[in-house]
Amino acid sequence: MSTRYPTARLTLGQMRRSTGRLAAAGVAIAIGTAFVAATLLVGNIITSTTYDQVSAQYADADLVVSDDAHTMTRADLDAVRATGGVAAADGLDDMYAELNHGGRVVYQSLVAQASDPRLSPLVLADGAWPAGLADIALPADVAERLRIGVGDTVSSTRWVTDDEPTVASDGTEYYDSQEVTEDLTVSGLVDDPHQAYALSGGMGVIAPEAMTQRLADEREPGAADAYSTIVVALDQPGDGAVLEAARDALTAAVPAATGVLTPHEYAEGAVADMSGGQNILFLVFVLAFATVALVVAGLVIANTFQVLVAQRSRTLALLRCIGAGTGQLYRSVLLEAAVLGALASLAGVLIGALLVQAGLLVAPAFDLAVPIPDTITLSMPVVLVPLAVGVLVTLAAALAPARAASRTAPLAALRPSDAPTLRGTGRFRAVVAGLATFGGLAIMAGGVAMGLAGQADVGVLAAVLGGSVSFVGVVVGAVFWLPRVAGGLGRLVGSAGPSARLAAANTQRNPRRTAATATALLIGVTLVSMMTTGAASARATMDDELDAQYPVDLEVASTSYGDDGNPIAIPGAVTDAVRDVEGVRAVAEVTTATADVADSADSILPVVAATPEALSSVLNTPDDVASLRPGTLLLPDQVAADYGLEGLDTVTLTGPAGEVTLDVVQSDLRTSSAYLTPLDLAGFTPDVGPSSLWAGVADGNDPADTIAGVQDAVATTDEAVEVTGAVVQRESFQQVIDVILGIVVGLLGVAVVIALIGVANTLSLSVIERTRENAMLRAIGLSKSQLRTTLAVEGMLIAGVGALLGVVLGLAYGWAGATAALSGMGAVPFVVPWRDVAVMLGVALVAGLVASVVPARAAVRTRPVAALAAE
Repeated sequence: MSTRYPTARLTLGQMRRSTGRLAAAGVAIAIGTAFVAATLLVGNIITSTTYDQVSAQYADADLVVSDDAHTMTRADLDAVRATGGVAAADGLDDMYAELNHGGRVVYQSLVAQASDPRLSPLVLADGAWPAGLADIALPADVAERLRIGVGDTVSSTRWVTDDEPTVASDGTEYYDSQEVTEDLTVSGLVDDPHQAYALSGGMGVIAPEAMTQRLADEREPGAADAYSTIVVALDQPGDGAVLEAARDALTAAVPAATGVLTPHEYAEGAVADMSGGQNILFLVFVLAFATVALVVAGLVIANTFQVLVAQRSRTLALLRCIGAGTGQLYRSVLLEAAVLGALASLAGVLIGALLVQAGLLVAPAFDLAVPIPDTITLSMPVVLVPLAVGVLVTLAAALAPARAASRTAPLAALRPSDAPTLRGTGRFRAVVAGLATFGGLAIMAGGVAMGLAGQADVGVLAAVLGGSVSFVGVVVGAVFWLPRVAGGLGRLVGSAGPSARLAAANTQRNPRRTAATATALLIGVTLVSMMTTGAASARATMDDELDAQYPVDLEVASTSYGDDGNPIAIPGAVTDAVRDVEGVRAVAEVTTATADVADSADSILPVVAATPEALSSVLNTPDDVASLRPGTLLLPDQVAADYGLEGLDTVTLTGPAGEVTLDVVQSDLRTSSAYLTPLDLAGFTPDVGPSSLWAGVADGNDPADTIAGVQDAVATTDEAVEVTGAVVQRESFQQVIDVILGIVVGLLGVAVVIALIGVANTLSLSVIERTRENAMLRAIGLSKSQLRTTLAVEGMLIAGVGALLGVVLGLAYGWAGATAALSGMGAVPFVVPWRDVAVMLGVALVAGLVASVVPARAAVRTRPVAALAAE
C-alpha cells in the first residue's frame, strides 16, 4: 500500500467495499438535510411573498409617504402633488358598503379610482371605470355572487352622520347616524391580478369624488380628512438619483410624514412590525422538526458505523498488525463519515430544492390566495447551511464507532468480541435519567394544573418545559428499561415457536444497540403521536367552542322593519324555498324583537322567540335550550352582564300588548339575545310573525354550496332577505386545524422513516455478530425459513417496542399540552386518535418486517460449514 496519504486511500477503499451499508446511512442524512434545505427555501419564498403581498397594493408606485399617527391631511396630499418630479399622488383610504341585489347581500370594501394607473393594482376586466357619483366597478367574483353584470343596478346601504348633535337625557351630546340606501350602476368589472386585496375579499372602485363624499358623510361635522399613506408616482421612474432627490423633497414637504420609503422598504418594515421585529418564526417552527429528523438520523448513522466497524474487525486487526496506528484508524473512520456526510448532504440539498420546486409547480392548482414565484432562488445559505449541518451530524454520530475502531487490539480483533452489555452505563446516568423523567413529569403536571386553573400562558410554558425535560430523561434512560420491555414482549410472542423465542433472545444479546435503535423510532413516533393526540383533543375542544361561537349554521333574515322598530315577518314563499334546498337538514322559524325590561336602567332587551323543538333541531348546542319552556326566559350569561340582569330570578318584559313576568334560566349560549317562547312573546308584543329562518347544514354537504343554494332559492322569490352563513367561517377554522395537523405529522413522519432505516442496520449488525451462532443453528436443523422468521420477528419486536412506547408517551404528552393550552375554553376531553395509533403501529411492524429482508438474505446465503470455518 502506498505510503502517501495512506489514511485517505484506506478510507476510500473501505467505502467502495461498503457501498450498500453506507447507502442506508446516506439516505438517513440526505432526508434530514433535505428538510433543512427545503425549510430555508420555503422560508425565503414566504418572506418574499409576504413582502410582495404587502407592497402589492402600492402597484408600481415609486415611493410611499407614511404617517403612523394618521394625521396627514388634504393639504399634505396637495403638497406632495406639487413637489417637483412627482407625476401623480393619491391618498389611500377605503371604506365598507353594504351591497344588495336580489336578496343577496355583500359587505364590500371600496377604494377610489387611482389618478394614475401606476398607483392601483386593479385592472379593468370589462366595462369602464366609474365616471360619476352613482357608478361603481365591482370585482368579477362579487358581481357573480350578486348575479349582476355591467349596466345593472345594485343597492348600496350606508350610514350618514347627522348634521346636528342629539342631546341625551343627561345633557350629553352625540351624533346619531341615519341609514341611507341608494342605487349604483355597475360601470365595469375589475380584476386583482397580483392579489393585492385578497385578504380583504377584493375591492370595489368608486369615483374619487364619491369616495370624498362618502367619507365626509361618515365623519362628524368639523372633523377633517386624514391619511396614513400617500402613494407617489414619479416623472422618471427607475432613476435612482431622481428617486433620492424626490425622497428628500417629500420629506421636507410633508413634516407629518414618519417615512418616505420605496414599496419594498415599506413592506419590510410592515412585516417586521407584524412579527414583533422578527421574521423567523416559520423557520424556527419547521427547523425544529428538521432538527428532530437529524437527531434521529444521527442515531441511525451511529448504528451504521457500528455495523461497519464490526464488519471490518479482521481488516482492522490486520492493519494494526502491519503497523497502522490507532490515530490512523480513528481518522479513517472520521474521514469516511465526513465524505459520506458531504455527499449525502449535497444530495439532500438537491432533493430539498427539487421538492420545493415541485411544490411551486403544483401550487397553482390549489387556487392560493396569494401569488407565489414560479421557480426557487438558490443562495449560499441554502446550500452551505444544510451541508455544514449534515457533515457535523455525521461526524458526531461517528465519534463513538471511530473510538471503538481505534481501540481494536491487533490479536484480539482476529476473533469476534463478545456483545457489549449494560455495564458501563453508569449509576450517574441512571440518576440523571430518573431525576429528569420524574422531575419533568411533575413540572408538566403543574402546568396542566395551572391550565385548568385558568393560567394558560404560564401553564403552557410549564407543560412544554416539563414535557421536554421528562422526554430527555426517557431517552437518556432508555438503555436501562427499554430492553426489558422488549424482553417482556418477546416472552409473549415466544409461544409462537422456536423462531420467535430465538428472536426474543436476540433482542437481549446487545441491549444497548437494541435500545439505541428502538429509541430512534421512539422519538419519531412519540412526536407524531403527541401531535395527533393534541390535535385530536384540540379539535374536540375547538368543535365545542365553534358550536358555541356559531350556534346556527345559516340564517335568512328580513331586511325591512316595521313602525315599532322590529323586523317584519318573513314571507312564507321564502320559508318554503329554503326548506326545499338540498343540504339543509332543518329549518326553524324564529322571531327577533326588542322588549322593555321593567325596573331596569337599560330597558331594551333583544329577544328571540321560537319553540324549544325548533331551536333544538337547528342549534349546534341543542342541550342549551333544553330548559326553555313557556313562562321562562333563557338568559345567556353575557347578555345578563351586558344588560344588568345578573342575579335575577324573574324578569318582567313589557310591550304594546302588556307585560309578562318570566322565570330566569341561566344559559351558556354565546348569543346576544335572550330566548323565550312565541306564546310569551305574544303576551307583550302582538301580531309579530317569524322574521328569520335558522337552518342547519346536513353532515357531508359542502357549507358553501348549501348557502349558495339557499341564496339561489330565495332569489327566485323576489323577496328582499339577507342570507348569512356562519358555517362557512366555522368550516374554514376546521380546515386550518386539519391543514396544520397534516403538515406537522408529515414533517415528523420523516423522522419515523429515518428511524426505520436504523432497524435494518441493527438487524444487519446482529447477523454479523451471530454468524457462527446462526451456522450452528443451521447445522443442527434450523431451516432457512425459520432463520428468516427469527430475523423478521426480531425486527418487528424492535420496531413494535419503539412504536408502542412512543404512542403511549405521545398520548400523555399530547393530552397534557392540549389541557394546559385550551382549558380556558372549557373541558378538554382525552381523545385517543385510534385510527392514527393503529396506522403508526401497523407501519412500524410492517417496516420492521421489511427491514429484515436484506439481513435475512445475507444470513441464509452463508453455508453452515463455511460460517463455522470462518472463525
